[in-house]
Amino acid sequence: MLTKLILRNLGRHKLRTVLTALGVAVAVAAFVFLRTCIAMWYVTAETAAESRIVSRNNISMTFPLPLSHRDKVAAVPGVTAVTYSNWFGGIYKDPKEFFSQFAIDAETYFKVYPEFQVKPAELAAFTADRSGCIVGKKLAERYGWKLGDVIRITGTIYEGDWDFTVRAIYTGAKATTDETTFYFDWKYLDERVAASLPSRSGMVGFYIAALQNPNDAASVCATIDGLFANSAAETLTETESAFNLSFVSMSSAIIGALQAVSFVIIGIMLLVLANTMSMSARERLKEYAVLKTLGFSEGFITSLIIGESALLATVGAGLGLLIATPLTKGFGSAVAMFFPVFEVEPLVVASAAIGAIVAGAIAGLFPAQSASKISITDGLRYLG
Repeated sequence: MLTKLILRNLGRHKLRTVLTALGVAVAVAAFVFLRTCIAMWYVTAETAAESRIVSRNNISMTFPLPLSHRDKVAAVPGVTAVTYSNWFGGIYKDPKEFFSQFAIDAETYFKVYPEFQVKPAELAAFTADRSGCIVGKKLAERYGWKLGDVIRITGTIYEGDWDFTVRAIYTGAKATTDETTFYFDWKYLDERVAASLPSRSGMVGFYIAALQNPNDAASVCATIDGLFANSAAETLTETESAFNLSFVSMSSAIIGALQAVSFVIIGIMLLVLANTMSMSARERLKEYAVLKTLGFSEGFITSLIIGESALLATVGAGLGLLIATPLTKGFGSAVAMFFPVFEVEPLVVASAAIGAIVAGAIAGLFPAQSASKISITDGLRYLG
């Protein structure tokens, strides 16, 4: 009985029902999209290895560290391997064609990062060629690069044209592994820097150390920083997750704005549903009075209105989730170089669905209370 009445009521004003459902759908799709964007900002920190720590210059990441730090870091108890890297920051063809570029220690980097999978023969070819490079699978697919192709990148931090030969293409061990990065041998960078700017040679951007026991991260970090305290190049050592979060914090204002907007959207959805249910309840006051005359309780009328609102929200939420899937996939493909992983998480879907249903129930609560409490005579006399 209750279900039949709810369905009949929703079918009375088809245009109003459709427009309200579409409004909820747009709100849910926008909520899912924004929450996915927020989640993707943090994906690099969430996928960081617990057994890796990063040492950078204590002043700023833009200040380098001397290569001589490497052996001292490697000798710290609990450290099993050390590698290093430099941000390159060059331009390929056009400044808009952005992708990450790092100069790395060819012999140790992929031992510390086993999630980057490289075929042994290709890795050997890379280490044997000083001007060789390793590129991620997605990056290679984006530009159609193949093994043996020569790529020219124009330096911004390190000026001049730099030619690299693709010697290997790496793949990720997991779906969340970044496959959009360009790596080349640090020695190739250092040789050219030594020839043009000798004072800048023998410097690296940061060190990455693998730990025997992740639980020792705090003590190992303190030991490393203690080694270089009061030196010309003091270090700040932290877990890989904390290091990655430092980049996220640079965009804290953007993330905060996205979070605020995502909650505002829920409020808008609530207002849309509340407006629709208020109009519907006012139009049917005389009918609710008749139901009371026939013996139906106030609880039945309350359930009727709240059920209608919740069902309308559920239908809109389902439609919104259908819209959200292609929307996020399309956006993810467009920004693959900035967000290597852009997928809707189950928790976001569940939050959107539950939020819509709860908003629907809340939206129907006030008109339900007003309609159920009205007296039979006032209801029958109502002319609205």
